[in-house]
Amino acid sequence: MYKNKILLLVLASLIFAQFANSQNNTNSPYTRFGYGDISDTNNGEQRAMGGVSIGSRSSSSINSVNPASYSSVDSMTFMFDIGTSALVSRFSDQNGGKTTVNANLEYLTMQFPLAKWLGFSAGLLPYSFTGYNFYSNDTTYLPVSSQKRDTVPFTKTFAGTGGFTQVYMGLSAKLFNHLSLGINGYYMYGTINNYRDLSFSTSSGFTGTTVANTITARNFRYRLGAQYFNSIGEKHDFTLGVIYEPKIKLNGGFSQITSGVLNDTIDANHPNYVNYSFELPSMYGIGINYRYNKKLTVGIDYSIQNWKDAKFFGKTDSLNNLSKLAIGVEYEPNPIGRKFSDRIRYRAGFNMSDSYYSIPGTTQPKNYSLTCGIGLPLYSKATNSISMLNASLEYGKIGSTQLREDYFKFTLNIDFNEHWFFKRKL
Repeated sequence: MYKNKILLLVLASLIFAQFANSQNNTNSPYTRFGYGDISDTNNGEQRAMGGVSIGSRSSSSINSVNPASYSSVDSMTFMFDIGTSALVSRFSDQNGGKTTVNANLEYLTMQFPLAKWLGFSAGLLPYSFTGYNFYSNDTTYLPVSSQKRDTVPFTKTFAGTGGFTQVYMGLSAKLFNHLSLGINGYYMYGTINNYRDLSFSTSSGFTGTTVANTITARNFRYRLGAQYFNSIGEKHDFTLGVIYEPKIKLNGGFSQITSGVLNDTIDANHPNYVNYSFELPSMYGIGINYRYNKKLTVGIDYSIQNWKDAKFFGKTDSLNNLSKLAIGVEYEPNPIGRKFSDRIRYRAGFNMSDSYYSIPGTTQPKNYSLTCGIGLPLYSKATNSISMLNASLEYGKIGSTQLREDYFKFTLNIDFNEHWFFKRKL
């Protein structure tokens, strides 16, 4: 039975990897900038709480954001979490609006103990998504004489696909009863393709230009985490968590092909290739979770990614620092109750963040989202364990009146929680 479960998980991971590489999770014009839409890698439970995760420490869910949390896993428990999402976005500007829909598999994680004080986790997570396709029509004027001009219409088209995916493995050790330290190692891979096209009608006699560039990731990075957890009396529990990632070079490659009026190819052999270097930013985060009487949990996170100091196309200051504040709450009526309704978890949250990309001529306002969700217990009599079905709904706003995105994102995940590491009595 144990070998069959391992084989099932391996097959599920391989199938999920194929879906992750072949699908986009967005149709947003904003993913034209930077590396696209950067994912928070929160699980379904955390998303319902506004993304609160740094101080989250639970023996019944997998928190890949802070690797220090893995040591909370029960010594006989194996956990497996798979998440899916559906995104409905409404884009609007002065000329009207457009609605898009996406539905995708999103993440896969697993966690189990190596010892009573040592936890291990691994999985497949998104890092960024790029997906857009839009165009605009305009005209230019060419002087024929001092008193006459010809009107020449043209079309500008922008399109992009791809994204970066990350495979991670992490360890967490519990020390001195109240302290846990952890580390995640990531291997990032993937490709982002961006296209720009300037075209004229065939009757105009003008030749258009197409520029296609590709950014590829193939590199390792790591994240450090720590959590201090303690109780005050029988009803008050709290956890303080911190995470840190250093700035690193984005190993991989860059190529650009220009065709039309101008023809040029930039790759690793091009003399100016050194000017196209890319980096990932340093990142800091702190969070605190407070739980009252094992029923009510309140959490708050603050994190910052220093994109302004990271090179993008060989330059710093081309991106903006991304800071995020998240607040969330969860309520469980009776954690030790026997009724189904006693163990249902109700969640809500809010977060506010900056945009890390820069758009010439505009100042981006704060992005925000409101979240809510529910966790339904799934009891297994065969293994005497409780898994959890989590559903969350998020409403968010991105951008300004020049181009605003309003979206609803529905996330559904199942956190399987089974006792694998004990001998059954005959």
